Amino acid sequence: MKPVVWSQAAKRDTNEAAHWYANQGGLPLGERFLTQVEAALDHISAHPQTGSTRYGMLLKIDELRFWPVNDFPYLVFYVERPARVDVWRVLHTQRDVPTWIGKSG
Repeated sequence: MKPVVWSQAAKRDTNEAAHWYANQGGLPLGERFLTQVEAALDHISAHPQTGSTRYGMLLKIDELRFWPVNDFPYLVFYVERPARVDVWRVLHTQRDVPTWIGKSG
């Protein structure tokens, strides 16, 4: 398993989504979202090559992959490095992914 390193943008994405779910459906829903994101990260850490490269090909970032968050319409975007996995973003599936991947602020 490789350690997972979160970008500031990925942390912000995840926190904003968790707050939204907690506000809409109660704290347990927000917590369940976080649990599912952690499960996705556990999978990515153990099996980084299994993520889809679809957006990586589209954006011409060969190493960019994504893995879905179970039960929620979110995707975890990441890049595998030799000693770690860098998580770039955690985005809703309805986002304009090519635009949002490049946003950091």
